[in-house]
Amino acid sequence: MSAPASALLDAHARLTEACPSLTVTELPASQPLPEGGGWVTAASLAAGGDALEEFLAWDADQILRDYGRPGRPDVVASFGLHRYAWPACLLFTVPWFLHRRVPRHRVTDVSYDRTAGRMAVRTASFACLPGDPAAALPGARVVAGEEALRAEVRAAVAEHLEPLLGAFGPRMRRRGRALWGMVTDEVVEGVWYIAGRLGEGEERRARRELGLLLPGATVPYVGSAAFRELAGPAGEPLPTRDRASCCLFYTLRPDDTCTTCPRTCDADRITRLTAAAAA
Repeated sequence: MSAPASALLDAHARLTEACPSLTVTELPASQPLPEGGGWVTAASLAAGGDALEEFLAWDADQILRDYGRPGRPDVVASFGLHRYAWPACLLFTVPWFLHRRVPRHRVTDVSYDRTAGRMAVRTASFACLPGDPAAALPGARVVAGEEALRAEVRAAVAEHLEPLLGAFGPRMRRRGRALWGMVTDEVVEGVWYIAGRLGEGEERRARRELGLLLPGATVPYVGSAAFRELAGPAGEPLPTRDRASCCLFYTLRPDDTCTTCPRTCDADRITRLTAAAAA
């Protein structure tokens, strides 16, 4: 698949640099999205039916293989949504974080091959700031300033994921606020992870930028980016955050919660974060 000249190519390249297991190819508007052979379109997942059944069957098999026990149907569906939503959110947030450009990828514009870590996208349009050289490219929409661009990020992610929440939500036995809490976490933790792979300075900047992107009361997102600092054994700052949702991993391994899970107390967070920093 060939990639046309685009305002997003550099962002996609930096994304793969930080996360080699994920590559993004941008397609011309006239080119069909790949399907079959590992590929599944976001639209087919949103429609439910066989495509969603097959997608979740992969998660059910993986859970049984890796953890030696079957996952509850709602846990399988939660894992499945996470495994699509985490990379899908990066399609919007990484170009914004790195280049102040926010694409619009409708649910009909994305295909995903998770077995090979590939995404294929068509870009309907993108927003950028005044003075951006990319403003002269086809599909560019210039917005007034940084807050307007942050609003574009929130709107673009919500537009893309809302149809998928409608398909996954009933299987997850979650609705409304619980689903959007999960999306909030995918947005925040995706950028935070990628920025950390790009350097300590970028990780600090990510926390600042995400705090502005999700300050709270930004419906439909739930709560704020929720970053805070703990003090390590020598008084060193240890950044953490509190997730707005639960990934349900505790149902498979009750004693192995995420570091940012509300179930993980601060003492355990300090121990884990200190060990990670030492490593």
